[in-house]
Amino acid sequence: MNRRLLLVPSATLLTSLALSDAHAQNIGKQVISSPNAPEAIGPYSQAIKSGKTIYLSGQIAIDPKTKQLMSDASIEDQTRLVLENLKAVLAADGLTLDSIVSATVFLTDLTDFAKMNEVYATYFKNTPPARATVEVAHLPRSAKVEIAAIAVHP
Repeated sequence: MNRRLLLVPSATLLTSLALSDAHAQNIGKQVISSPNAPEAIGPYSQAIKSGKTIYLSGQIAIDPKTKQLMSDASIEDQTRLVLENLKAVLAADGLTLDSIVSATVFLTDLTDFAKMNEVYATYFKNTPPARATVEVAHLPRSAKVEIAAIAVHP
């Protein structure tokens, strides 16, 4: 004997599902940008805000005024400019580097880690974010370092 159980969703359940779907669509995302950081060099935003979370695109050592990469600069100088660029994007939404909870550092030469880390440490004195550092074969415009981050509003 084959028995089948037929479940019919109640009106309350259907209404609840419709409301949660509408809520998910309304959460949306907001573009965060700053004229004090380099413009995006492709189809992406400097940062996206969703709820209280800010997702910062990777920054390289592009001077926001000249729009040129500091190609001949040391890893220390490139790291400083990258962090200043991230700081500028965060400021556009009223945040500071202290709001960063996670960072990913991309280096084209892992032997530059100690020098990069020395500069990085001066920007994150109180509660440094979680971090991953990886060596990559190449970065946009032949930069030496790129840093992407996630920040959260209090």
